[in-house]
Amino acid sequence: MLVKTYGSAVYGIHATTITIEVNVFPGVRFSLVGLPDNAVKESQQRIDSALREVGYKIPGKKIIINMAPADIRKEGSAYDLPLAIGILTATEQINCEVLDKYLIMGELSLDGSLVPIKGVLPMAIQAREEGFEGLILPKANAREAAVVNKLKIIGADTIKEVIEFLKGDLVIPPTEVDTRAEFYAHLNNFPHDFADVKGQENVKRALEIAAAGGHNIIMIGPPGAGKTMLAKRISGILPPLTLQEALETTKIHSVAGTLEKNSALMTQRPFRSPHHTISDVALVGGGTFPQPGEISLAHNGVLFLDELPEFRRTVLEVMRQPLEDRTITISRAKCTIEYPASTMLIASMNPCPCGYYNHPDKDCLCGPGMVQKYLSKISGPLLDRIDIHIEVVPVSFDKISDQRLSEKSELVRLRVEKARQIQEKRFAEHDGVHCNAQMSSKLLRKHCQPNEAGNQLLKTAMEKVGLSARAYDRILKVSRTIADLEGSETIETDHLAEAIQYRSLDRDGWGG
Repeated sequence: MLVKTYGSAVYGIHATTITIEVNVFPGVRFSLVGLPDNAVKESQQRIDSALREVGYKIPGKKIIINMAPADIRKEGSAYDLPLAIGILTATEQINCEVLDKYLIMGELSLDGSLVPIKGVLPMAIQAREEGFEGLILPKANAREAAVVNKLKIIGADTIKEVIEFLKGDLVIPPTEVDTRAEFYAHLNNFPHDFADVKGQENVKRALEIAAAGGHNIIMIGPPGAGKTMLAKRISGILPPLTLQEALETTKIHSVAGTLEKNSALMTQRPFRSPHHTISDVALVGGGTFPQPGEISLAHNGVLFLDELPEFRRTVLEVMRQPLEDRTITISRAKCTIEYPASTMLIASMNPCPCGYYNHPDKDCLCGPGMVQKYLSKISGPLLDRIDIHIEVVPVSFDKISDQRLSEKSELVRLRVEKARQIQEKRFAEHDGVHCNAQMSSKLLRKHCQPNEAGNQLLKTAMEKVGLSARAYDRILKVSRTIADLEGSETIETDHLAEAIQYRSLDRDGWGG
């Protein structure tokens, strides 16, 4: 008897429906074809044990299973459940008349219980697009899939429940999630607040500008000056995710398997802070079976690289293209996958190996040329892609001991949101452009034209500091954001002057 069940394979952040064909003949043999990997091939033992635990078995017959399309590699253990249901139906141990209405996915434990799987959200989206009535999967993944409306999400704890549901002997209520309620309930929960930071008003101002325009920023300062503390608080001043951004971000984390247990939707912008020993593949994504890297996991959020010069040179260099294009393309012999990577980069570093160059109280112990050598660990092209360079100086005792609270993140966020609304309106007709940092050269010429005095100021700065053409563009983008924060339609000279001072590492004499 030939039976078809339906599963799903995830490539990048998109899913493809897999048709699992099971046929039974006289004889004794189990054949699994259709380009399965080792984890899929090993499913026979898991299925055999799980079925015996619930009173069924793989009969001693010739069973041929084809996973179509046969030219796409099938990876992982999530096909255990559709394979098991296909075998039971094909060998007439159960009678299921609704198999063609459901997409089925789940990993089996030896006792018949269902283990959570990755990539459920793309599977649910694809199932709805292809007209399936519902999706059957482990109960732990049900809320994640229920974000997709107009699709019945059937969450089960064991294969026995799935069998009884398909036979019609058990009613499992579909899991339902009010996506908007879930989204807005946790939208403004932030563990860190700018009110905790004493002093550092100039750095807070730079971070506010960076958040308002989506600009990359690097902080340079001695140990203990507060660079990491400030970076962790930027999530609290970024504008909230839109529902579309939340779904995009959740999809990436669903594929990577980094969603919290029983969570339905990511409601806060991701903040990723990888250690400096990270490999280039782990940062941008890839591997034998490509997975999203840290730069994609930080999509629509923040990628924080602490102690930037300590990262390997190759790791930093592979970031150059994703920072510019906001996507990362991973090419392998058998596939090419594209992950989104629209992230805001925040980096921090000491000014020199000992950490005390330019310190107001402590002497730098580094020898001649060591400061410049330390800085040269970061290439010029990468620094060009960082819009704002800000020096962080230690806070005095008077400010540390001051009991008065600083301005709260909530108030800063209101200004940032107001500036972002201006930018959303400005770029309403341009798909994929939501903030000033994403402007193309064409948009830059249209929206960032300084007046005559501003042009003269820029000319002087470029000649004196030796700025590149890319740095020139970055200054214009930052000055446009400063103007938006002040509600100005035009870029004034003082906006340009402030933007120019945020290019500390471009100065010829810095570190000399």
